[in-house]
Amino acid sequence: MPNFTTSIPPNPADQITSYLVGGAVRDKLLQRSITDRDFVVVGSSVDEMLSLGFTQVGKDFPVFLHPHTKEEYALARIEKKIDSGYTGFTCDASESVTIEEDLLRRDLTVNAMALKPDGTIIDPYNGQDDIKNKVLRHVSDAFVEDPLRVLRVARFAARYHSYGFTVAPETLELMAEITRNQELQALSAERVFIELDKSLACEHPNVFFETLRSCGALKVLLPELDTLWGIPNPAQWHPEICSGVHTMLVLQQAVKLSTNNEVRFAALLHDLGKALSPKDKWPKHHGHEKSGLPLVKNVCKRLKVPTSYEQLSLKVCEFHLHCHTAFELKPSTILKVLNALDLWRKPEIFENFLLACTADMRGRTGFEDNEYPQADYLRTIASKTREVNAKPFVELGLKGIDIKNAIDKERIRVIETIKKSAKK
Repeated sequence: MPNFTTSIPPNPADQITSYLVGGAVRDKLLQRSITDRDFVVVGSSVDEMLSLGFTQVGKDFPVFLHPHTKEEYALARIEKKIDSGYTGFTCDASESVTIEEDLLRRDLTVNAMALKPDGTIIDPYNGQDDIKNKVLRHVSDAFVEDPLRVLRVARFAARYHSYGFTVAPETLELMAEITRNQELQALSAERVFIELDKSLACEHPNVFFETLRSCGALKVLLPELDTLWGIPNPAQWHPEICSGVHTMLVLQQAVKLSTNNEVRFAALLHDLGKALSPKDKWPKHHGHEKSGLPLVKNVCKRLKVPTSYEQLSLKVCEFHLHCHTAFELKPSTILKVLNALDLWRKPEIFENFLLACTADMRGRTGFEDNEYPQADYLRTIASKTREVNAKPFVELGLKGIDIKNAIDKERIRVIETIKKSAKK
């Protein structure tokens, strides 16, 4: 009789002393879903981990992947600051390092807890109290040694805003100290954008930028955005007045409309041109759409932003007022906008453009729930004009530029028909 019993491979983690740490413990206490689990191993070595079947992946310090679960297991370590920036550390991952010493190097008390396999929580720095009191607080003064923590804390402030969390005043002061010491300049563009992009995916990304601004970091990392605070808009259309406040309101509306970070990023940059408006013309900002294009390009180049983000941001910056005034535009102008948005090849960009423009319209005090018929009007035009193609004109014997001109003429006729219908 054949034996079909499948043996369960031994778990190598049972042969080491390991603790669940960091975000998984924090989110467990907050009753949030846990997506990633990280472990710290105490009293072990690289040789022992490798002998148990773990795969080493860390270059700067020993981090391993579990052979079955592929979860990360890192040797407990102590770090010492030896140079500027977030990489200027030496690492001691010897067997004598304790779990408490490992937790001491972490950024926030809510991230400096560990969970034993039996469920016991190790909390030497009162992270549970700070969770109860909804406070994001640094673990030690060593916080200032890593400038990336300015961005991480701002991101945590955005992520946990809906839980009522705020940054402790003394932690905010350390973030300001890092900024004053010009440590932020040591951060790579890639790291800055990664944190920014993660924050855009939060429910309240505006809190990320507001937190950076409150410690002076926004002026260093995104000066084009920071300068918008204090620049007025016409009160008739912008009861919130301030361009910076308006931008944060637009970002909040973009969150309601789309989970796409490209849309949210475009909403963030759409009004950068207002910073270039002459003060003697305030609160008017004629031509701010095109004047903002170089600023958008500067941000995207400096932060090495993905091309798709940049393309949409430039389109929204240049044409958002065209969208708002769609009913007043001539059919030929509408066609030019559709061509510029590359509707015929990339209709998804057009839809994201409309979402960002809708967010701009609603991102004003008292306008949050307003209808935006311009978007549906342009969607109808887009749908009908995309039905116009070259086939019937080729069949008529047209060639080359004559085909293009015929397509454009027919599309304008379609737009004129829809425009007349919209007026009734």
